[in-house]
Amino acid sequence: MSDHLPNLDASLFVAAKPSNVGEHKPRILLLYGSTRERSFSRLLVEEAARLLEHLGAETRIFNPSGLPLPDDAPGDHPKVQELRDLVLWSEGQVWCSPERHGAMSAVFKAQIDWIPLELGAVRPTQGKTLAVMQVCGGSQSFNVVNQLRVLGRWMRMFTIPNQSSVPKAYMEFDEAGRMKPSPFYDRVVDVMEELVKFTVLLRRQQAHLVDRYSERKESAEQLMARVNQRSI
Repeated sequence: MSDHLPNLDASLFVAAKPSNVGEHKPRILLLYGSTRERSFSRLLVEEAARLLEHLGAETRIFNPSGLPLPDDAPGDHPKVQELRDLVLWSEGQVWCSPERHGAMSAVFKAQIDWIPLELGAVRPTQGKTLAVMQVCGGSQSFNVVNQLRVLGRWMRMFTIPNQSSVPKAYMEFDEAGRMKPSPFYDRVVDVMEELVKFTVLLRRQQAHLVDRYSERKESAEQLMARVNQRSI
């Protein structure tokens, strides 16, 4: 891959390489929004994963096939548990959905709806980085990436500034499923570079960045209530 990317930022390899004992490569989870045999959102995510691994990250792609509709199965459903475990594992994420009727697909939204804001004392997505992408069947649109940014904010994630929207996606991939060289491919490279940079910069600061006054206040009040309860 490096032969096709002569100007890739080599400093990312240094930044992403673990420097201390116990450190690991940046962990990136990729989600896509179609279960079709030739899903262009999946092909774009697979291309993104190749780039991320080239930049020194560890990647995992969740296959949404078999994931039940939200609330149509218990939370211990195997596909739900697989998704939630991957979310907890990740330090950054890539979301990619096709645009359908001017919006993200139901397949993609179902995945996010299965991810709770809280799992016990853990917030699965809070403070993690996010890159958003979409594929279009026709002319270029930004409806989906705009919606994904709203979702990312709701999930308390740090969504990076750059994004990718690929128009006429059926023309941008070859028969082997690889993305053809083009300005759209270059934009995907830009987005993945930026995601790795933000993930490396923020992952060691996550606890500090998401520490909130209101939550500290609530915790202190709960502690005081328990102390008072025991003293009665």
